[in-house]
Amino acid sequence: MEPGEGRSLWSSLVEGPHREEKKLKRGPTQEWSSSPKLDRYKLARQLTEKAIKEKKIFSIYGHYPVIRAVLRKKGWVEKKFHFLPKCVPSVSVEDEGEGAAERKYTDIKENREVALEKIEDIHDVMSRLVKNEIPYLLWTIKRDVIDYHSLNCDQMLNHYGKTASFTTKIGLCVNLRSLPWYVQANPDSFFPRCYGLCNQSEKQEFLDDFRRTVASSILKWVVSHQNWGGSKPKNRKEEDCDSETSSKKAPEDAESKLTGLSGQLVDIACKVCQTYLGQLEHEDIDISENAGTELTEDEWKDLTQQYYSLIHGNAFISNPRNHLSQCQALLNKISSVNPQTEIDGLRNIWIIKPAAKSRGRDIVCMNRVEEILELVTTSHPPTKDNKWVVQKYIETPLLIYDTKFDIRQWFLVTDWNPLTIWFYKESYLRFSTQRFSLDNLDSAIHLCNNSIQKRFKNDKERSPLLPCHNMWTSTRFQEYLQKRGRGAMWSSVIYPAMKRAITNTMRVAQDRVEARKNSFELYGADFVLGRDFKPWLIEINSSPTMHPSTPVTAQLCAQVQEDTIKVVVDRKLDRDCDIGNFELLWRQPAVELPAFHGSDLLVEGVSVRRAKKQMPFISSFHFSSLSDSQSQRVTQSPSVTPDQVPGTPGTTVQTDLKLKEEKILSCTFPGSLPRPATRGFKVKPVHMESGGKIELPTCHCQLLDNKALNTGLIQAELTRHRDPHLFSVHPLTPVLPSVKTTEGAPFLPPRPSGPPRDLQASCPECRGLLPPAQSCKHRRSFCASVLHGSSFVQMDSP
Repeated sequence: MEPGEGRSLWSSLVEGPHREEKKLKRGPTQEWSSSPKLDRYKLARQLTEKAIKEKKIFSIYGHYPVIRAVLRKKGWVEKKFHFLPKCVPSVSVEDEGEGAAERKYTDIKENREVALEKIEDIHDVMSRLVKNEIPYLLWTIKRDVIDYHSLNCDQMLNHYGKTASFTTKIGLCVNLRSLPWYVQANPDSFFPRCYGLCNQSEKQEFLDDFRRTVASSILKWVVSHQNWGGSKPKNRKEEDCDSETSSKKAPEDAESKLTGLSGQLVDIACKVCQTYLGQLEHEDIDISENAGTELTEDEWKDLTQQYYSLIHGNAFISNPRNHLSQCQALLNKISSVNPQTEIDGLRNIWIIKPAAKSRGRDIVCMNRVEEILELVTTSHPPTKDNKWVVQKYIETPLLIYDTKFDIRQWFLVTDWNPLTIWFYKESYLRFSTQRFSLDNLDSAIHLCNNSIQKRFKNDKERSPLLPCHNMWTSTRFQEYLQKRGRGAMWSSVIYPAMKRAITNTMRVAQDRVEARKNSFELYGADFVLGRDFKPWLIEINSSPTMHPSTPVTAQLCAQVQEDTIKVVVDRKLDRDCDIGNFELLWRQPAVELPAFHGSDLLVEGVSVRRAKKQMPFISSFHFSSLSDSQSQRVTQSPSVTPDQVPGTPGTTVQTDLKLKEEKILSCTFPGSLPRPATRGFKVKPVHMESGGKIELPTCHCQLLDNKALNTGLIQAELTRHRDPHLFSVHPLTPVLPSVKTTEGAPFLPPRPSGPPRDLQASCPECRGLLPPAQSCKHRRSFCASVLHGSSFVQMDSP
């Protein structure tokens, strides 16, 4: 691509969203300057009211001009983040971004552009009109900016909580080991083996793995140098599978003396590999630990040092063809059980990474175990920022024009329950600025992160066919493969394998992520291809960079953001809408619950009720004759009122009512009532005179000693019914406050009654009033009730 062509493409893509904003501004009116100011505010208010009604309010925190332009084009109104810090680059994010300095430059540039805009910009006016509204879409650079626990269920957020299980290096390392419990797949088939060096047990596992790789590398050396005799061989030219690229040859030191190693080194290496294969077949279960099959620490150190001299020094093995058949047979067996045998190479290189850092910071490559362990030992006590993970480096990557590259692949998760993943059809390649070589472990050669490579200049010896900005689109890569007769590898090997790796990883992490409904998140996965075109997952990044640093990212990053809005916004209203380059990768099938048959459920038995305390039967209840002057006065107003119990002369019954006025009421107890002919009966209505007095029907009362009234409860004499068992006494729950009459005896005060009504009774269990001669659910028939002190007298049906 010519420089002018790249600049033109960049300008058209970057300025495209701004042109769309200008079209939106000119949409309602032809020219803002030609319209009155009042009309502009009126139009802004109309558009704002429509957006509020349709819940189209959004907020953005970070440099996302494409998202802002796309949403405005769809009628959304932005609510500014006034309460957040103005400096966006101060936020630390876990992504492969362009670095804090570059983001700071872009934010300053954006702020200057905003300052140069007209004050009367319609979007600014609309933003002020929605300053008190709730945003229904929040797009932030990091989840911690928003307290997502306080969000409403209809508010969308572009992040999920607790995603460290796959967005951090240590989380991905640990959680992928559980993959066989979720999917019938081997994580070693797509993720290079990894260990956490801050855990003592994992540190020992790494040491054992390094030693086994030493032994298998010795066997590989024998097989690859079968035609060499007693002189030190030259380093083999390493080519990719298309025989196009190669690594540098190691310089020969003609003056150095060659050291021959005995064949015993190969025998020990074969013994180690046989023991490893036996462990995989569980042949070591019945072998005692003291059987002496394992090498001692001194033997391991000696074997490791001889391996260093063989691979990195001036040593060789005499007559390697004598061990060729045995070594080849063992390597074939190891390859059948270990899918990473091909990427191990000969040099046993491991890449050491900080567990929770991003953008390639503090990542180094090493090939000596003592140096790796020393790096971890000299570090500070393990914390979140200085934990280390060590991962097997892919020593046989696919090279393009003798240069290493990796692939950035996007995918979108719109739900975790059921798990829903969208895979983006387009991706891009990132090249290293230097030619590939295993003799130099510099990060500029082996790390393809743009945040690292931008600090280096392109090597002059690098192929001029590579782009100067060090990026290709996946379409360009497919064209490259097609020219070399490998065009089918993308659709048959690379693309499907990346899909499977993403799906398996997300299924493992599903139970650990905080699955908030109405949220979504776009992730960026990094893959490295082996010489057999097999993709290997390196890491997954949250908040992947969307900065248009090159013409490739300017095109694809803007496109993936716009397509993301189509999936999460447009598809809510129209399931058949255009979703751009996204395709549904995985949607977890709904779990069908077993049919529920309620008729099969049966509970047998008798309910147990707590026995009520029986009160002694009240045989007599007497009232003294009271004159108008001796009318009792009530000083408090609990929710009761007196009624009369018909049946026997001289009997008074009181039922619950509520006084509307807290006044002192005087009550007159008149003579007796005529006995009704039936059990269901009515009493004369109670009338309240002006001044708060209540006149009750006449009742025959006998005057007793006033002292007796002051010392105890008033007793009522009840004439026995024909059936002596008709009356029963039940305790009354003490819910009424205590009251006293003018004579000092406890009394339940009346309240003014409403219009005439029939006498009612209440059930102590139903807590409800029943008309006379009616039954409640407890099969009890009531004709009256007596409230007396703390006793409740009721009539049970026979």
